[in-house]
Amino acid sequence: MAEPLSNAAAHQSVPEAYVFPAHKRPGSSPSPGGAAIPVVDLGGDDPDRIGKQIIDAGREFGLFQVINHGVPEQVMGEMMASAEEFFRLPREEKMALYSTDSKKLPRFHTSLGNEQEELLYWRDCLKLGCYPLEQFRHHWPQNPASLRAALEAYTTAVRAVALRLLRLTAAGLGLDEGHFEGDLTAGAVIMNVNHYTPCPDPTVTLGLVPHCDPNVVTVLTDNGVRGLQTRRRGGGGWDDVVPLPGALVVNFGHQMEVVSNGTLRGGEHRVVTNARAGRTSLATFLMPAMDCAVSPAPGLVADGEASLYRPYTYQEFLGAYTAAVGDRDTVLACFQLNKD
Repeated sequence: MAEPLSNAAAHQSVPEAYVFPAHKRPGSSPSPGGAAIPVVDLGGDDPDRIGKQIIDAGREFGLFQVINHGVPEQVMGEMMASAEEFFRLPREEKMALYSTDSKKLPRFHTSLGNEQEELLYWRDCLKLGCYPLEQFRHHWPQNPASLRAALEAYTTAVRAVALRLLRLTAAGLGLDEGHFEGDLTAGAVIMNVNHYTPCPDPTVTLGLVPHCDPNVVTVLTDNGVRGLQTRRRGGGGWDDVVPLPGALVVNFGHQMEVVSNGTLRGGEHRVVTNARAGRTSLATFLMPAMDCAVSPAPGLVADGEASLYRPYTYQEFLGAYTAAVGDRDTVLACFQLNKD
């Protein structure tokens, strides 16, 4: 069993299990300032403008920040404070939730959290089922004492923002604005509360390797410490996602790329470590129901042209995603048509 990083005092060196082979290390520094990351303003009463901003950002990156989103600053602050307090709890309290069973909720783990890992990521994680509230709230950790109330308020507010964004995205694509309602977002809302302790040598390890999320959309906030990076369509170098105060980061998952028939990009991202400060992030995932049939929306396949992807169930997709360890191209290749 790998000992969670947050259970120990400050690390003076990177343990061998966390040292990546040279070809997998972070490499060169990101683009200066990360200024290329789009920012979508949800304020105002012009949905066409907002929809265009989302579609433009989705085409290039599949990832963007949103401001004027309506989640109260107090709600965000209390959730982040509770999350950071969790990782400061005594070892025995955290380890009571420790498990390598990926289906267990809630679950505290380190790296990816399974016993088959040969290479560990510089990350601890508390994985929580969040919505429907009545299904999950009685399972939430009782410590820290502030967590349950903070989690309920935050989940409710962020889920509402995500659904609004999906309605705007659907309209921007020319679909019925309710296209992503129903089975495409009927799965449980899951949150990864991630913690990346200060790393003595960020050049040799990663918090998370490059990947796209398997779901429809992810909404993320962090404690202001840099670490998240993304890259635009066509590959190339990595751009720092510089967190704007009070903003949320929105990341489209693989299902958005498939439903949009490749118009929008599943946001590829990774997490680098930080030598000076610990980073805590809250990643909230909206997912399809397991038996949801996913395919490109008919309105996005031009007359006389074929779909880029074959139909599948979300459960089938997750099997391929797990087998490919999240590798973007390998996962999509399992479902692409006319690959020749």
